[in-house]
Amino acid sequence: MKAGAWFALGTLALIALSYPLLRLGFASTHEADAVRLSAMLALGVQLATFAVARLMSRRNMIIGWGVGTVLRFIALTIYAFLIAPSLGLPLSAALVSLAVFLFLSMLIEPLLLAYDR
Repeated sequence: MKAGAWFALGTLALIALSYPLLRLGFASTHEADAVRLSAMLALGVQLATFAVARLMSRRNMIIGWGVGTVLRFIALTIYAFLIAPSLGLPLSAALVSLAVFLFLSMLIEPLLLAYDR
């Protein structure tokens, strides 16, 4: 389970590094709330999808990574159509920040899917 811990740590670090940069572009307090919620949601989605991708990657790593990508897309779609509008969040700040957080941490995923097999 070392790979999961490294992925969680890496994802947390990437979110922590990119959060202040996104806040420069989305400066209002309402947009800051959207970026903060997106960061928390991205962390949860990433950890869940990594666990699913890790299980599936034992047979085929590309399929595991693809399933994780599809799950992230579903999470982004649900966030765009249901969660953000129902909370009254600015869609640009919410969706851009979630997409950035998910994309950045997706970059380290292939390295850790093959880790300690």
